[in-house]
Amino acid sequence: MTDPRTSAILDYLEKHPDSSSNQIQSELGLDISFATVKRILTQLVQNDLLIRTGQGKSTRYRISDSYALLCPVDLDAYFSREIDERDIQPGFNLVLIAKVLPNCSLFNPAESEQLQTLQKRFELNIAGLTENERLQELERLAIDLSWKSSQIEGNTYSLLETERLLKEKETAAGKTREEAVMLLNHKEAIDFIIAHPDYLSPLAVSGIEDIHAILVRELPIDRNIRRRRVGISGTNYSPLDNEFQIRETLMAMCNLINQNSNVFEKALLTLLLISYIQPFADGNKRTARIVSNALLMQHGYCPVSFRTVDSIAYKKALLLFYEQNNLSAFKKIFIEQYAFAVATYF
Repeated sequence: MTDPRTSAILDYLEKHPDSSSNQIQSELGLDISFATVKRILTQLVQNDLLIRTGQGKSTRYRISDSYALLCPVDLDAYFSREIDERDIQPGFNLVLIAKVLPNCSLFNPAESEQLQTLQKRFELNIAGLTENERLQELERLAIDLSWKSSQIEGNTYSLLETERLLKEKETAAGKTREEAVMLLNHKEAIDFIIAHPDYLSPLAVSGIEDIHAILVRELPIDRNIRRRRVGISGTNYSPLDNEFQIRETLMAMCNLINQNSNVFEKALLTLLLISYIQPFADGNKRTARIVSNALLMQHGYCPVSFRTVDSIAYKKALLLFYEQNNLSAFKKIFIEQYAFAVATYF
């Protein structure tokens, strides 16, 4: 939860932009010292939530353009309101990829340090493995990822049943053929990116389509960029519905990700934007998770299985991004799952 004093300062600046620290401290109405106000303001500037202008007594603060994207949101409070009661962005935000995302850092300094520390730990871990041991760990992660990614989409196989299916091709009693195919397709897609680590370098629409084609093989799901409108359960957000506009937006997304030198941002943007654009009739989130992991592995980073993520929390975090273009909840999930992967595999 955000510190109440920090929330109060942010709320004040939303209503009173370009305020000085003295104004904030005197008009806030809280028992808070000037030094504390200055410390909080400095932290908010570092976290890209505020913009500081001027110098000395002329210093002023205002909400940054990245604020809506990065500010903490209480998911329970947000989803306590029903769909039609939430004030959402009903359609695709056309300036998000073009103007907002290129001009902000998705991870604040503390988050970046945490992720880099985890990555160094992963590099030390993997340096001590033989090639056979590395492949065995990748196999273990691939099974977990196939299971969890499918479970998020409603698949009812247990992890143990998934392991039997993927290792021994033994289907589970009482399960549908489509569920087994979904899991097998996941494993095939993961095996493909392991065997072809540079296939998505640079990231291109054609490569994303190829991964999607593997994931939906023998399932009643159309391949290629969709040509019709789709609805998303649980929200009034409506994605783009024009095939050419969808393709152009995907190309812009690929350019944004290719130009970004931060591997963690590449992975997070892929997870969010493929899901947000919804380029396919179905299988978008599955494709996002596999492509995101492909980018991590391509750069020598630890892949993520999402094994311990709560499926409902995952969906709510995505819905928050769809409706408000706020990634705070999903970023938290990403960091937690990266930490879990580094601690659990390799």
